[in-house]
Amino acid sequence: MSAAKQIVCLANFRKLAGRSIAGREWTPGEGAGNWIRPVSARPGQEVSEYERQYEDGKDPEVLDIINIPLIEPKPEGWQTENWLLDSEFYWRKEGDYCWFDLPALADPVEPLWIDGHSTYSGMNDKIPLAAAEVVSSSLRLLHLDRLELQVFAPGEAFGNSKRRVQGRFSHAGIHYALWVTDPVCERAYLEKLDGFYEIGECYLTISLGEEYGGFCYKLIAAVIECDRR
Repeated sequence: MSAAKQIVCLANFRKLAGRSIAGREWTPGEGAGNWIRPVSARPGQEVSEYERQYEDGKDPEVLDIINIPLIEPKPEGWQTENWLLDSEFYWRKEGDYCWFDLPALADPVEPLWIDGHSTYSGMNDKIPLAAAEVVSSSLRLLHLDRLELQVFAPGEAFGNSKRRVQGRFSHAGIHYALWVTDPVCERAYLEKLDGFYEIGECYLTISLGEEYGGFCYKLIAAVIECDRR
């Protein structure tokens, strides 16, 4: 182990057979630093339950302050925040971050990288690979006054009845409809009937994923409400 970083966890979201964890580096008395995304050495870079657990077996939660053992920076394309984790050591929870202090971690209000490209069910939710090659970051924390979640089966007309959760919001004067990959939010809303559900003030962690089919996709990695903790 050659490095250890302390972060405020701002996302613990689905990725392949594991999770992706992300947060802002945090130093008491100095405040927020760079975004950090610990990754594994596997081809998909997902983090397993074993790799991310605390010594008591618990899983990291959003707003945990975590000390993470890392080996070296591992940037890949626009995911410049990636660090290779050291799986020989436990992660350690150092405390809890307060929801009311999140303004100190939020990113500037500006468009989400490159807009103008949408999937069948989304809005401004993908970026062509050629355009994404000039992007130099892949994580944002947004502050919203309003978020609308829709629960529905996007592929129902094509014989796929699997339901998903999508977030619709406006940011920097632009409308977005992005898929939610936050498992806590997903579980809560997939228990409900299909329809639209409005959330008031909240924070969203947005992640720009790896290339898939010639595009990379903007995902809602965390929905952080004041009662999340």
